[in-house]
Amino acid sequence: MREYLLTLCITAAVTYLLTGPVRKFAIVAGAMPEIRARDVHREPTPRLGGIAMFFGLCAGLLVADHLTNLNEVFAKSNEPRALLSGAALIWLIGVLDDKFEIDALIKLGGQFIAAAIMVVQGLTILWLPIPGVGNVALTQWQGTLLTVALVVITINAVNFVDGLDGLAAGMVCIASMAFFLYAYRIWYSYGIESAAPATLFAAILMGMCLGFLPHNMHPARIFMGDSGSMLIGLVLAAGAISITGQVDPDALKLFTGSEKAAVHQTVPVYIPLLLPLTILAVPTADLVLAVVRRTWRGQSPFAADRGHLHHRLLEIGHSHSRAVLIMYFWSALIAFGALAYSVNSASMWIVLGVALLSAVGLVLLLLPRFTPRAPRWAEHFVPPRYRRRRAATAGSANSPVGEAGSPSDREQEPPVAVMTGVAGVNGATALGSHRHRPERRKAGTSR
Repeated sequence: MREYLLTLCITAAVTYLLTGPVRKFAIVAGAMPEIRARDVHREPTPRLGGIAMFFGLCAGLLVADHLTNLNEVFAKSNEPRALLSGAALIWLIGVLDDKFEIDALIKLGGQFIAAAIMVVQGLTILWLPIPGVGNVALTQWQGTLLTVALVVITINAVNFVDGLDGLAAGMVCIASMAFFLYAYRIWYSYGIESAAPATLFAAILMGMCLGFLPHNMHPARIFMGDSGSMLIGLVLAAGAISITGQVDPDALKLFTGSEKAAVHQTVPVYIPLLLPLTILAVPTADLVLAVVRRTWRGQSPFAADRGHLHHRLLEIGHSHSRAVLIMYFWSALIAFGALAYSVNSASMWIVLGVALLSAVGLVLLLLPRFTPRAPRWAEHFVPPRYRRRRAATAGSANSPVGEAGSPSDREQEPPVAVMTGVAGVNGATALGSHRHRPERRKAGTSR
């Protein structure tokens, strides 16, 4: 565990330290697109944050290769090299897109090629654990098609959800955390070395996201761009492929008694990771809804719009930060709920806890629909938005001139002062001088 923590910290530190210089480079390179209709930020923000994340990935793999225990992953498996090859290609395509806005079909073709490169080097699905059947071996073509499909779906799911500050990095960090706990349990609890690469990928992915998040939280100073969103999507898919299609349930049956029991024990995470519907349930749902919505309108599935889940949260009335936290909540609930169920599927407390937290999540979603009001005796202890309207109206009506709470009252103060103080003075001169004083104050303040 210490070596994993060291790899995570090195990855996070490299990503964090490089993000600042990358931001300056993005500004100099002109990777700051104009505000588009679907954007929620108000100022042009540099992209290319994926550059720092890619070098964080390289640093994590380099450190792990020189550690005593993790070095065995590189010695016994070619999966780290396969991951680095596919990540380098998808990262390069993302950098070009962040700078030059390349066509969506070109990006899709690059995703297929990156997935094929990983398949050629051995990172592929070899078999599937099917409930009630057991272990089903796949042919070479079946494994290749399933692997490529999983990589492309995961990359686009993460790319589609990258619409708010800190959203994609935070959700992938939560997913990789749950994934790390599951893979670590498979490796050290059952002694299955095939889970070691997936555990390493999850630790590095957590470091990439944690190192980038401080720069990307609202208000973001830099965006990861496609160079970052496609990169972390590919790393997450690589870990899912490694543990889903290469950890043989035959090894688990030594601990559970039979192959079918082993499949049943791990199916809450095996099958959802394969599709993926648990670790990336929210981004995948957003991806499916976006494709259906755009196709129904006669548009291209890659045509951008403002119909994503995070856009709808903003339209309901949630603030930017609250919308991001709600998406975090649902991602953590689904991912860690599946993880807990895979550990002890016979416990009803897990099911009841997930159901209770789901009810809490629904309340959070509907929060803007109703505004709770505090009792009158507690109005002085809560923010103004939770006070009763009568109290707010009465307070503004009883306030003296010059202390009114509304902007309209403050704008009317200078004319009132002029009309009451014109006796014995040239009215036109006094009125003109008083009208120009607020303008001079505003000008001085704005400078």
